[in-house]
This record gives sequence, C-alpha cells and structure tokens, in this order.
Amino acid sequence: MSERRTAPPTSAQVADMLRAVIDPELGDNIVDLGMAGEPIVDPNGLVTIPIKLTIKGCPLRAQIKKDIESRVETHPGVTKVKIEWGEMTADERTAVMTRARWNAREQAGDTAVPNSARVLAIASGKGGVGKSSVTVNLAAAIAAKGFVVGVLDADIWGFSIPRMLGISDRLEAQRVEGTDKPKIIPNERKVGSGLLKVVSTGMLVEDEGTALMWRGLMLTKAVEQFLNDVHWGQLDYLLIDMPPGTGDVQMGLARMLPRTDLIIVTTPATSAQKVAIRAADMARRSFLRVAGVIENMSSFTCEHGTEYPLFGSGGGEALANEIGAELLGCIPIENAVAAGSDSGNPVAIDGTGEAAREFAKIANSIIESTVSNESLAGCSARTPEAVAVQVKTRV
Repeated sequence: MSERRTAPPTSAQVADMLRAVIDPELGDNIVDLGMAGEPIVDPNGLVTIPIKLTIKGCPLRAQIKKDIESRVETHPGVTKVKIEWGEMTADERTAVMTRARWNAREQAGDTAVPNSARVLAIASGKGGVGKSSVTVNLAAAIAAKGFVVGVLDADIWGFSIPRMLGISDRLEAQRVEGTDKPKIIPNERKVGSGLLKVVSTGMLVEDEGTALMWRGLMLTKAVEQFLNDVHWGQLDYLLIDMPPGTGDVQMGLARMLPRTDLIIVTTPATSAQKVAIRAADMARRSFLRVAGVIENMSSFTCEHGTEYPLFGSGGGEALANEIGAELLGCIPIENAVAAGSDSGNPVAIDGTGEAAREFAKIANSIIESTVSNESLAGCSARTPEAVAVQVKTRV
C-alpha cells in the first residue's frame, strides 16, 4: 500500500506564508509591498512564485530567495519552490517606496520632544534664501507672545543659529530626574514673556570657523541625538532650521518625527521658486504637511518710499499656488534684518520696522492655526489615502 502524500497548499495559503518574508531594506512583507505575484501550485507540489525586485541587481535577492524557500518548503505538500524573478516598473517602484516611507513614519519611536509641542521645519530647496534668518526671527516672534519655543539647528554643516541669537555658550549634559543617563541641556534666551531653548552643533565646536567634515549617516545621527538626548522640558513649539535641499537630514527627520509640518522659504525669483518645489515634493513623498510658504527678500523700499523688487516678484505666491499651500507672508529687504542676525539680536525681538511686523503677523497666523497633536490621534487625515489632500501638493 503506497504512502498517502499530503495535498499541496492552495495559492492563498502560499501567499499567507510569503507574508512572513520581510524585505529588510523596506521593512514590510513582500506581499503587501507588491513584490510577490500570485503563486502557481501544481498537483505535484511544485510552487512557482513570481517576484519583482525594485532593481534587477538588488543586493538582497539572495536573502529574499532564502527566506521564501525556507518559509514555503515547510509545508509538507510542497516538493519544490521555483522563483521567477522580474523587475518593477517605474510606477511600481514609486508605489512600493511610498508604502515603505509610510511604514517608517508609522513605526517612528518616541523622542524627547513633548507630544504637545507643534513641530515646524523651516525648509528650502536651495541655500542663500535666508532660511536661518527666517527661523530665528519666527522663533523670536512666537516666543514674544509668551510661548516656550525650541530652536533646533539641523543645518549641521552650515550652522549659524548661535550667532544669530547671540548665544555662544557650549552645550552641557547633566542628569535629569526620571532619566537613566545624562541629557543635553539646551541654551536659553528670554524673549519678552517667552523663552527660547536652543540646540546647535555650533555649540559643540571650538569656534564658528570650525568645519564639520561629517558624512550623511553622521548628520542623521546628530539630528537623532538632538531629538532623543536633549532635555527639552516644557515646549510649546519646536522650530527646526533645516539644511537646504532634500537629503539625508530631511529624510531622517521625516522618519523620526513624522508629525512635523514644513514651512518652505523662497525668494521672489522664479529660479528659487522652481527649486523650492522640490522641498514640497519631498514633503509629499514623506507624508509631511506643508503648513505654508514664506517669501523672503521680497522687495526693498528706499527712504523716499519707492519700492524696488531687487530679486523679482511673485515667486512666493507662485510657489504657494502651485503646491496648494498658504502664502504666510512676505519679508521685505531691510538692513535691520541682516544687522540683527550679525549682532545676535533678531529684528523680531526689537519689534520695529516692516520686517518685524511681518514676522509678528506670520507668528500670529501660526499660533492661530495650531491644533493640539493629541486631537489628531486616530484622525483619518493621517491615513495614506488622505495624505495627498493634507500635503496639498500636486502629484
């Protein structure tokens, strides 16, 4: 009498087995990522599985093959596993990377930044648009309303926040009650009835002229340390001065602090506006919301009252319209803005002049639009299907 052989698995059962195979780079199973096609099972137990890799020469191919075989061959009805390799189309790669970024966002760990604090990253598509100046003046204008505002200088290579805020003290660490290791203590500066708490790599080096020759991974690790190992304490807002562009720091921040909103800084020039669109596209791809656009260096008004658009006009409004975001304000060109940054006394603290008034107006707009993060728990606005609408960016 012949031995009775176990029936082979169904296609659905094989698919369930494949859900245990995780792409180590993308952090999700190969079925939900769309990498695994429908398995074909013949009566003799041969299981054929179509697998599409993101790129033909994927270095993880051997690992994925090993994991598939070890999972599927555990079924007693399987006699052999055959993998038919393929490569994803451009659209399929976009879809799988979108899902991977969403997963990374949802699996973000806790940081030392209080959940009650609204996080705003001040970003730009390129350097030279006055992003750091906007950051310190906006932080000062919000603090002047009586709030506690953190300022994180994430422009690791090009730090300038310490000079602009007139803070030269080096950062120190000390033990904080309730923690198991020393924490970095931010440097502080009072602004009216409010307070600024500031952290920058410029407060770790010997002097402002010291060059930090760090690679991308070290930059991301520095930002991670500022988010995890700083004792921020009470905080109403955290403003992050981002490096220009859309590189490692931007992607790391989106992963580590996914509730971040972006404010994009541009100049009136069309060339700057076109480059700034990349920052908005980075936000969309990372599932971050664009809170608005600020046009810096908007125009110059001479002592006779004549206005000169030295860098063109309309770039901020054009960018806001193109990405579907609000134009928060236009900062005019004033000597006082540059002088304040050089002396460590931002013009927003002084409160006089058109630029200071514009910063105060933008600060009021941000304060009025701030919603408690706790109220967003479970909100449908955070689901992938609604992200394109929330980010308000053309796809």
